[in-house]
Amino acid sequence: MPEGPEYDGLQAAELKARLGVPRVDVYDSIPSTMDAAHAAAEAGAPAGTLIIADRQTAGRGRAGRRWASSAGAGLYLTLIERPTDPKALDVLSLRLGIRLAPVLDGFADGQRVEIKWPNDLYIGTGKLAGILSEARWQDERPSWVAIGLGVNVIAPPEVPGAVGLREGIHRAELLAAVVPALRAAARQKGALTESELEEYAIRDMARGHTCREPAVGTVAGISPSGELLVRCGEAVGAYRSGSLVMVSL
Repeated sequence: MPEGPEYDGLQAAELKARLGVPRVDVYDSIPSTMDAAHAAAEAGAPAGTLIIADRQTAGRGRAGRRWASSAGAGLYLTLIERPTDPKALDVLSLRLGIRLAPVLDGFADGQRVEIKWPNDLYIGTGKLAGILSEARWQDERPSWVAIGLGVNVIAPPEVPGAVGLREGIHRAELLAAVVPALRAAARQKGALTESELEEYAIRDMARGHTCREPAVGTVAGISPSGELLVRCGEAVGAYRSGSLVMVSL
């Protein structure tokens, strides 16, 4: 009897042992790993549970955007964590990007991975990866957070400007590097530290460039609480929501 779907030749039990997590659910195809993770968390799945799919037919991004992904072309996963610090959730997406970018450098053929507020990773002007974190609350405290990540292993031809990683990447190898970074970011508490802000500044693809959303001005970085800072004349505005739309890069 078959043991279930494989992920690049590995069974869920093998991935669980390699990654040091309590549970791995593997799917050949699924509408959304994020939706599956929320269902698993509500049913009691422990922190560290990982939902992985070879392809998604209705993946979810920010603001409810839906997208489909081809089999074998990328890394599509959602990690369940059960944080205890509500304030850390405000900066989680940025913290994840700060942790992930140097890890992905090692798979990017010598190119540096940069961060675009609030939750995207780029190589040059091409999008490489997207991060989505969604928390569920009970009695004003987080019950769990689902951390979604999509990385283009191969640049999808149907997405203009998208980029991928170097040729010959095995997704199991990528998983082994990415999952510890995700878990480390989820364990941290509080606002962004000074060292995290410095790391972000080094990889901030937008700093010094003109934007038209969420405000018209020049991007001046981010605050410790994760707000985007935009300079307009002598004033600097801080924006927590919305998307960053550049005039040019």
